[in-house]
Amino acid sequence: MRMQGAAALVTGGSRGLGAALGRALAREGARVVLVARGAAELEAVAQGIRAAGGEAHALAGDVGDPRAASALAGAAAALVGPIDLLVHGASTLGPVPLRLLLDTDAAELERALAVNLVGPFRLTRAVAGGMVLRGRGLVVHVTSDASVVAYPRWGAYGVSKAAFDQLARVWAAELDGTGVRFVSVDPGEMDTRMHAEAVPEADPASLADPALVAERIVALIRGSDTFASGARLEASAMVVS
Repeated sequence: MRMQGAAALVTGGSRGLGAALGRALAREGARVVLVARGAAELEAVAQGIRAAGGEAHALAGDVGDPRAASALAGAAAALVGPIDLLVHGASTLGPVPLRLLLDTDAAELERALAVNLVGPFRLTRAVAGGMVLRGRGLVVHVTSDASVVAYPRWGAYGVSKAAFDQLARVWAAELDGTGVRFVSVDPGEMDTRMHAEAVPEADPASLADPALVAERIVALIRGSDTFASGARLEASAMVVS
């Protein structure tokens, strides 16, 4: 995928991997729109990108809100034009400290599904139709190894991410031949606030730097024509060049 001038919409863009992806994409020449709930933190990331010479815009919004998708997609397109690249980076762990499913309220599971699955579905629906009409586009699902391994106490998050992976595969199958492609990317364990909330005893030195992971994912995006649409990939296998 050609990055120079591409219109990119990245959710979860106020911190961690989402913020790092926004910076990395902007360095490649993409026109970036960042989405997250925290307006001040989000705007600080966008300002940093602009100060470094990139183009970035901040849109405060909650992807788990049923009313958000159309508004976010429309506002993003008004800022940078039709979206070429959609990165679903926003995510929630569910209840923290992590707990057994027997101790998880249905409302807590519903919230995890709203943010990690239903919200991305709505946003893809709002963006992918235009991609189909133009005959091109890439949608990236930032997933987790919890989507394929049943870790105790990670139930709400793991269930939502497993469905998230399958969502990418179904989109890929249904839009095969249209020029719109999908990929799920497992970034691995990173030194982020989210990881610290999930595993507070973890040694940060043992975790990947989100900036390095972002560079690997950008390398994947650049070479996206080389993998099958609907593939599930691991960022650690990406080569940064």
